[in-house]
Amino acid sequence: MALTIEDIRAKQRKISISGIAPPECVNNIKNNFNKHLHFTLVKDRQNATARDYFFALAHTVKDQVCGRWIRTYQHHHRMDSKNIYYLSLEFYMGRALTNTMVNIGISKECDEAMYQLGLDIEELESMEEDAGLGNGGLGRLAACFLDSMATLGMPAYGYGIRYDYGIFEQKIEHGWQFEEPDEWLRFGNPWEQARPEYVLPVNFYGRIGQDENGKKWVGCQTVYALPYDTPIPGYGNNTVNIMRLWSAKAPKSFNLQVFNDGSYLQAVYDRYLAENITRVLYPNDSIFEGRELRLKQEYFLVSASLQDIIRRYKGGKNFDYERVSFVAFPEKTAIQLNDTHPALAVPELMRILLDDEGLTWEEAWQIVVDTCAYTNHTLLPEALERWPVSLMQQLLPRHLQIIYLINHLFLEKVEEKWPGDVDRKRRMSLVEEGGGKSINMAHLCIVGSHVVNGVAKIHSELLKTSIFKDFYEMYPERFQNKTNGITPRRWLLMCNPTLASLISQRIGEEWITNLDLLRNLEPLASEKAFLRRLIQVKQENKQKFACYLENEFNISINPSSMFDVQVKRIHEYKRQLLNCLHIITMYNQIKKHNPNDFVPRTVMIGGKAAPGYYMAKLTIKLINNIADVVNHDPDVGDKLKVVFLENYRVSLAEKIVPATDLSEQISLAGTEASGTGNMKFMLNGAITIGTLDGANVEMREEVGEENFFLFGMTVEEVENLRKEGYYPRKYYEENADLREAIDQINSDFFSPEEPGLFRDIFNNLMFSDHYCLLKDYSSYIECQHRVSELYRNPLEWASMCLRNIAASGKFSSDRTIMEYATEIWGVDPSGIKLLAPHEESNNIED
Repeated sequence: MALTIEDIRAKQRKISISGIAPPECVNNIKNNFNKHLHFTLVKDRQNATARDYFFALAHTVKDQVCGRWIRTYQHHHRMDSKNIYYLSLEFYMGRALTNTMVNIGISKECDEAMYQLGLDIEELESMEEDAGLGNGGLGRLAACFLDSMATLGMPAYGYGIRYDYGIFEQKIEHGWQFEEPDEWLRFGNPWEQARPEYVLPVNFYGRIGQDENGKKWVGCQTVYALPYDTPIPGYGNNTVNIMRLWSAKAPKSFNLQVFNDGSYLQAVYDRYLAENITRVLYPNDSIFEGRELRLKQEYFLVSASLQDIIRRYKGGKNFDYERVSFVAFPEKTAIQLNDTHPALAVPELMRILLDDEGLTWEEAWQIVVDTCAYTNHTLLPEALERWPVSLMQQLLPRHLQIIYLINHLFLEKVEEKWPGDVDRKRRMSLVEEGGGKSINMAHLCIVGSHVVNGVAKIHSELLKTSIFKDFYEMYPERFQNKTNGITPRRWLLMCNPTLASLISQRIGEEWITNLDLLRNLEPLASEKAFLRRLIQVKQENKQKFACYLENEFNISINPSSMFDVQVKRIHEYKRQLLNCLHIITMYNQIKKHNPNDFVPRTVMIGGKAAPGYYMAKLTIKLINNIADVVNHDPDVGDKLKVVFLENYRVSLAEKIVPATDLSEQISLAGTEASGTGNMKFMLNGAITIGTLDGANVEMREEVGEENFFLFGMTVEEVENLRKEGYYPRKYYEENADLREAIDQINSDFFSPEEPGLFRDIFNNLMFSDHYCLLKDYSSYIECQHRVSELYRNPLEWASMCLRNIAASGKFSSDRTIMEYATEIWGVDPSGIKLLAPHEESNNIED
């Protein structure tokens, strides 16, 4: 008998989740914790480990997320919202437990429940593996953006890759970096939910042709993309978005014929090769290298994500299956390309619309451009992706054909605008001829997107005047700036609860979702009682971090010293070597003069060098060798300590950022796109010493030049210096302190047992010095003297720290995402109807 509408509705009501309780009391959390310990993990108190307790708590917290998760998608489906899709090859998420508890408002209840059960919640939190699916700033930015999109109630998806191995674990042995696999999944991941029902085929290789169904790409090898969903809860608003990560799976378990023929090992090996695509995250390097596996990863992400996006579009309320139409696709879909890694979204979306959906070229191209937008993250031309045509021809022949046609039609427009300008056409071509044909992926993104944005004001201006100058002249309306931001939930409320509490006591808690309200702290900059409390909070954080170093690494530091910190990827343009020169100079001053006049410092440097980046790894060795000399010199004592922070990652950043006094942001002007570490330190009351580079420029504007330690050349001065001819030896000869420091590096003072070890650093500084360390050295040293003098006056220092906190509002990722939404994606976050606590629909969508 056929079911009636009422029968269907009755069945839907049976799977209703309206009865799921809101965040539970302490007793219910304890009960659920015990349930998961016994029935999910099959353990009891006699044999459970701290990791088991973590998993039990994580499952308990996830229970509270799931109802919101389902209701969120019911809500967005019913509202027929425009969906935002953020495509990124990296999502540097870190740990999820504490962040989730904070965002859904049950951290106090969970803390009390664990206390009553005789467990230390901080110990359980430390059991969680960092989800290190990113190299640094780009991936961490993507993670902050997901938090903000959920907190703003936006219907948004993060699409990435579920790497079996994340960014490598860094081990320091005899001062050298060694890499070990980051097996972040070895104990499982309690937050993810596999979705095998949405597995999708991804094709490689093959040839251009036409099969019986009209397909123009035939003879392909297929790999399947299996999605894993991770919930992303917004702060205090019942919204839970998802991050969908794809894992590569072979198309079938075994080829039985091959098995029967005795080629069992070959069958297993072929399966292993297919699944290698998502095995490991590529580390960043100094220069882009085109590797087949990397290109496979990029296309794998793009192909699976676009198929999923189109499936979701077709499942929308207003999609007409009788008249399959993509006219409204840009109205319901926004795709953000996080750097050039997802650039293949442009030809892949074209391929789908042309070959699978039957649109004309003009129709498909307009949809692609109106849907896609591109964020650039680098000013270094050598870091831009360029894929060899030969590799593209082998791996993605249909896409290469489409790119050639895109390029042909684009260059026709260039010719129309600048007739006869052959050199301009050469510069702007998507296909570059020099050194073997290659595809410039940044050019592809610009041509195929309706908006191109930089990530800081100075960065966006430099894009228009330097590497993308021709394209800006072609499409001035496409270029925008979206200064980066960080989520205040993780980077203040969660990682620095004592400071967050102090702020809330004076201005309320609304700042958590409206960081501009921190400006209300400015009148307190002259209130001595509040400043003393601020000093106390900082000192508690420093003491806590000193204990962490003592317990974990057996390193003893003076918690009363100035914590001078530079943590970021190790790269020549970030100028960790300039920091080294300052450390050596301070050491020499202590040895020559009365150390009692020296303001005590603990200089901490952390970061990972790409495995193949020789100069970066040599810099790490130098830092550790300097530390060995300085830290064991009895004349120095506690006046100066040098610490290399091994295996720097998100969870370690959450410990060091609240404890930092001085934030080192010392890249050469015109090289850093933005930076987000600088914002985290500022928000937590550290003072910045830095150049006019990246977001430093706007940070200084917000806080006032008197509350920022500025040194070094401007972008214009760097350009003029290079035009005139830069001779680093001149500065070596003119400055005795600089000459002494460099001579010590060259004379094996820091490597007595390994003569000539740092000769390459000496030669680089003396005969190249591409990032102008020697030119900026004097300005840097003079600025550091001003830092020390101010630190002698605790109240003045604290007043400047408070002004930095108060001026941090602009650097919330909430503000950044609101700008993306209104100015790129065509979404008004203020008009989004948020999910009510128990809102429900009978329409269930994934």
